[in-house]
Amino acid sequence: MSYESELFFAQSAARKAGEACIRILHEGVVAETKSDESPVTRADKESERLIVSILSQAFPDDGFLGEEGASRTSANGRRWIIDPIDGTRDFVRNNRLWAILIGLEENGEPVVGICYLPMLGEMYYAAKGQGAFLDGTPIRASKIDTPKQAVVCVNKLNGVTQPPFGPRLLDWLATFWCVRVFGGIYDAMLVASGRMEIWMEPSVQPWDLCAPACILREAGARFFALDGKESIYEGNGVACAPGMEPEVRRYLGL
Repeated sequence: MSYESELFFAQSAARKAGEACIRILHEGVVAETKSDESPVTRADKESERLIVSILSQAFPDDGFLGEEGASRTSANGRRWIIDPIDGTRDFVRNNRLWAILIGLEENGEPVVGICYLPMLGEMYYAAKGQGAFLDGTPIRASKIDTPKQAVVCVNKLNGVTQPPFGPRLLDWLATFWCVRVFGGIYDAMLVASGRMEIWMEPSVQPWDLCAPACILREAGARFFALDGKESIYEGNGVACAPGMEPEVRRYLGL
């Protein structure tokens, strides 16, 4: 299956949602706090509404799962999983690394992924069996296979006090060439495009992972949960260049 139509409509939805978010950002943003202590703005809600509207018209039998409440049961085994603004904290502070994530899950597998960073004008996308791209140019994971040459990111450093992190994390990070943390999904796209070797997310939801999981795998990177399962439903995620997979699994005790 080519997924040409799915890529077209998902990219179109992401761009239109991005335009709406930027307009709201310029008008002034007031954030509310959700029950999980994360922020939400009217831009998050408007972005999700636009995306669902566009995709539901194009694919009326598909289901939906969105961070801001979008939900529809699938009639065909397909479900769009949406993060209308990944990095709302960045959005609220007018940092440029927030993104719009649109993933398509088919029979439990991520098969289409869109990661659009409106403030950077960068569109990462992939479909199963067709490779991964940045603005039309193919991207591939790094060939580096040793920590001494690798760049690693562990996101949410303010929450990595429990195993497999904790005090031993610092000793492990000290073996790498460089440690960088830019902003969640952007770090994942750096792994997909060969500019970073490892990305770890200790606490995430399916809408954070569906789109990047597809992009990363199509770029030749490895993606799995901290327990080794190839799932977006374990509450965490790891992506790495293929040559770094043995090192990552050794650290995680897999």
